[in-house]
Amino acid sequence: QVQLVESGGGLVQAGGSLRLSCAASVRTSSSAVMAWFRQAPGKEREFVARISWSGTNTDYADSVKGRFTIARDNAKNTVYLQMNSLKPEDTAVYFCAAGSLFSRSHYTYWGQGTQVTVSS
Repeated sequence: QVQLVESGGGLVQAGGSLRLSCAASVRTSSSAVMAWFRQAPGKEREFVARISWSGTNTDYADSVKGRFTIARDNAKNTVYLQMNSLKPEDTAVYFCAAGSLFSRSHYTYWGQGTQVTVSS
């Protein structure tokens, strides 16, 4: 069983930055691909970004492209989400996910989430 623990959320003003971290308890083939999702109040959970095992391949939702950067440190079993130029509409609970497919929807393991609030 893979456990994912997110950290780094908080309150920030519009235009500011935050960096989220997600530490995985173990590294397995079933959790090689890692991703971030978010869920705003009253909305469905949506894909934000994903990264392949090697870090070579990344993918972003159009809404965050150019502002967010996903990266990973395999030595630490940790994935990061650097969020710049934050907007109030980025306010959501951000979830880390891990799986074996480089997809936007099929993930086996999920973290508990970390709240990001962007004030205007």
